[in-house]
Amino acid sequence: MARMFEPHIRIRNLNAFYGERQVLKDITVEIPKKRVTVIIGPSGCGKTTLLKTMNRLVDLTDGVKVSGKLSVDGVNIFDNGVDITDLRKRMGLIAQTPNPLPMSIYDNVAYGPRIHGAKHNKELDQTVERCLQASGLWDEVKGRLVEPASKLSAGQQQRLCLARALAVKPEVLLCDEPTSALDPISARHIEEQLLVLKKEYTIVFVTHILRQAKRLADYVIFLYLGELIEHGPAETVFTQPRNPRTKAYIEGVFG
Repeated sequence: MARMFEPHIRIRNLNAFYGERQVLKDITVEIPKKRVTVIIGPSGCGKTTLLKTMNRLVDLTDGVKVSGKLSVDGVNIFDNGVDITDLRKRMGLIAQTPNPLPMSIYDNVAYGPRIHGAKHNKELDQTVERCLQASGLWDEVKGRLVEPASKLSAGQQQRLCLARALAVKPEVLLCDEPTSALDPISARHIEEQLLVLKKEYTIVFVTHILRQAKRLADYVIFLYLGELIEHGPAETVFTQPRNPRTKAYIEGVFG
């Protein structure tokens, strides 16, 4: 029997265009709460566009046009009056390439809370430690928090970016192929932390690596040429796909 999930994000009839080119075609799907949803599909199928509609970062692309409905906690994020800054605070993004700020390790994590009004050093100290613990980085950096973040390895920098995202207390973590630029050991560190964090956060993870998708996913969304081909619990999609294109992709016939 398929596992039942409580929805956190509801997407209805979502379309996205870059100029005249349609990159998402009438997507309707629900993202389960406090689970890892993995978006799979070949390059250029719309995975990153779908991810970036969830916190409206897609708005920053010239010529983009989006229609449909995308609700988080029952509120359509495309409604007039939605506070986009607050939305992006609630929907943290971890990008494909580590992008630490040009400041210390400590200040990278404290930056978001400071922007949102945190002023007390004790509160910031607790936030920095908590988030570095949650990202699996604390034991490696606790003695050098004042050093530039640029001195960290790429894998450590990506975990620092995860800590920075957690520091503003998001509800959702949007992960855009966050391990693709990392070595296998660093990638494994990120995966392990996300599997722990899903107890507290809804995680949406884009990847083109099927082995990774199988390790992480509770729920799977398969896109092809901008269309939603299939979605469902991971154990069902990966072992008993309903659509022949899903089966072909999983078996490596294309992609």
